[in-house]
Amino acid sequence: MWYLWAFRTMRAYAPYVTLPFAAVVGYLGYKFEGAISSKYTPYKEPIKEARNERQLTEESLRSAADVEKLKYSANVLGKNLSPSLQ
Repeated sequence: MWYLWAFRTMRAYAPYVTLPFAAVVGYLGYKFEGAISSKYTPYKEPIKEARNERQLTEESLRSAADVEKLKYSANVLGKNLSPSLQ
């Protein structure tokens, strides 16, 4: 019956054992990652500003009067007709 006593003891003291173990593993992992990775993040302009700049440089958007008209080559509903309806 000694194994029941050992099991109860391990279950009761598990948080006291696992917390320091997890803290040591986490600390070592943090230090290891800091040693092998670079901490420099290059500057990247915001997406909204990049989009605005790109839109200002496009030739087709310079004048509001130069808008191309949409042209449909055929009726949209007539594209997938069955042979009996043609």
